Amino acid sequence: MTEPLITATDVTLGFGEENLLEGQSFEIARGEIFAILGRSGCGKSALLRVLIGLNEPKAGSVAIAGVGPPRLEVVRPSYGVMFQSGALFGSMTVGENIAMSLTEWTDLPKAAIDAIVRAKLRLVGLEGTEHMVPPELSGGMTKRAAIARAMALEPSLIFLDEPSAGLDPVSAAELDELILTLSSGLGLTVVLVTHDLPSIFKIAARCILLSRETKSIIGRGDPRALRDASGPDEVHQFFNRTTEHA
Repeated sequence: MTEPLITATDVTLGFGEENLLEGQSFEIARGEIFAILGRSGCGKSALLRVLIGLNEPKAGSVAIAGVGPPRLEVVRPSYGVMFQSGALFGSMTVGENIAMSLTEWTDLPKAAIDAIVRAKLRLVGLEGTEHMVPPELSGGMTKRAAIARAMALEPSLIFLDEPSAGLDPVSAAELDELILTLSSGLGLTVVLVTHDLPSIFKIAARCILLSRETKSIIGRGDPRALRDASGPDEVHQFFNRTTEHA
């Protein structure tokens, strides 16, 4: 693996008295698409929140490019985040949603911000939608707009929370292609939480599989290799489950 961009060391996390992970470590390389996987309740979203600095681990540490995640309310973020379901503000236009971080963290004039908004929408295949409002968008368009917003500040790292959730197979496949194109074309590091097997096998270079029962990482590496290996039952079952049991 190339030089790690993200290093998680001996991380323990959970809520109240309940731990979801205990003393787990992993690294994410620059430029790769990395998936955080596991069944419901295993701590995928909780781990994502720790990685992006919304929560602190109970123990252990996370470093991005050698330093801890920033306090997002006081420091310009060095990465973008697409939250589950897109989380666009319904009372704002698509363009205003994307412009928010540019207005907050830069001194650019409005004309420059508008130009960047148009460029980001063009990048995700939504050219000309800046005056629409989120309720007018399809599910796939909403996810694309959320990715455009995550990329507004030109990050080299983006986090995606269940990007294909709720999409039909065609829209999900198109979103996979967009993620691959952005990663290869811009050199982005992409970290995603997902349970969608087709997406996992198509776009993820490496992954970790979390287990609620053992509160640990029970599988790590290329998801296609994990699917085909005769490993632990829980790992084999996860990667070889049928779609209807996903």
